[in-house]
Amino acid sequence: MKKLLVVVDMQRDFIDGSLGTKEAVKIVPEVKKKIEDYIKDGQEVVFTLDTHFENYLDTQEGRKLPVRHCIRGTDGWKLCEELEGFVGKRFEKAAFGSLECADYVSQGDYDSVELVGLCTDICVISNAMLIKAVTPEMAVCVDGRCCAGVTPKSHENALEAMRMCQVEIL
Repeated sequence: MKKLLVVVDMQRDFIDGSLGTKEAVKIVPEVKKKIEDYIKDGQEVVFTLDTHFENYLDTQEGRKLPVRHCIRGTDGWKLCEELEGFVGKRFEKAAFGSLECADYVSQGDYDSVELVGLCTDICVISNAMLIKAVTPEMAVCVDGRCCAGVTPKSHENALEAMRMCQVEIL
């Protein structure tokens, strides 16, 4: 069975940086273990990276969320220290979801794809729905224990929304 793990935006700014939360810090060890398990089983792991530039505050997102974060090349843009050594394709994305990652999944002949990471209620749900749209017959799963949202309530709301769209919540 060919499986893929998509690790969404486990970047320093979302964990303990400008948009960090205690819930994000808490999931790092579980995400690391999940990656190690996939690798040990000979499965593929890929990563998305929220990627902005110096003009971030002038973008539509920056005007709605005026907090500089994940500026390409900064420490906050990097994967957290516990995960940065893992090998796997990186998808830099300027939006919440990565069309490039969804396309990659659709061409990979996977039996299932699992998503973990940050933020459940923004980028995880966006990527899960894009992947589900391009691979409607593939099992798409999200491990809620390895995700954190902007708030605990918005995390739970996002998990429920994905469940309603036939994304399996582990």
